[in-house]
Amino acid sequence: MANRTLISMDGKSKLNTLFRIFGCVTLAFLIIVAGTTACKKGEEVSPEEGLAIKEGIVEFEGVVKTAVGKYLFIPEAKGFDIVVQGLDTSTLVDKRVKVQGEYSLDRPSILVANTIETKDEKGAWRNIYTRAEDVVLEDFISLTERENFPVLENLSYDKKDGWEEKGMAKVFGKLEEEAKEEGVTYTIVVLDEKGKQAGKIIVDNITDFGLFYMKKLRLYDKFWFYLNIKETVDWKIRRKTKEMFHADVLFAGLF
Repeated sequence: MANRTLISMDGKSKLNTLFRIFGCVTLAFLIIVAGTTACKKGEEVSPEEGLAIKEGIVEFEGVVKTAVGKYLFIPEAKGFDIVVQGLDTSTLVDKRVKVQGEYSLDRPSILVANTIETKDEKGAWRNIYTRAEDVVLEDFISLTERENFPVLENLSYDKKDGWEEKGMAKVFGKLEEEAKEEGVTYTIVVLDEKGKQAGKIIVDNITDFGLFYMKKLRLYDKFWFYLNIKETVDWKIRRKTKEMFHADVLFAGLF
């Protein structure tokens, strides 16, 4: 009888152990599912995907597709714009790089590059950049700041009240580029609700951040342009050319 009791107790002990293991596996699975669901919900709330959800250092490898000023676009760093302070980023286009970046909740769409590595002729990784100064984002416009730009509606070249004294605003249109002796000039063709030309905007300047996004979104030819509105074109010229006013482009995006 004593032996039978010992065998019975061992069986129960093994069975309890199996239940505990199964319970732990199930709990781990539920945690993973919950985490994945939370990430998907986060993606639905934000228009951008990210490599990280916590503040700190992020490391990744990818190919540089676009570089303007201090901004890099690397598809493998989904949802992030890479900021490189103190380096000619144009030398990195089409190169595979390793980046160690710093992520902050204060700027959720940006990774500040701390170090960058590229491969040498022998295929070995070597450091080409180490950040030695604070990042200055003089032309960066966050998602929150973009909400402060009202939409210019029902624009027409013969109705200057539609834009005068508006200051900062955004319009939907298409950027036209023309090469001249003095350099490249840009004009925004403003479209009405039917997609027809309502007028033109003379672009005096485009920030690096604005140009970066237009190149980053090169598959598109129409954008929302975030503008600093300047002087109105004289009526005699305006009625012939449909050029409405001068402006600086601060940003260009799909929304």
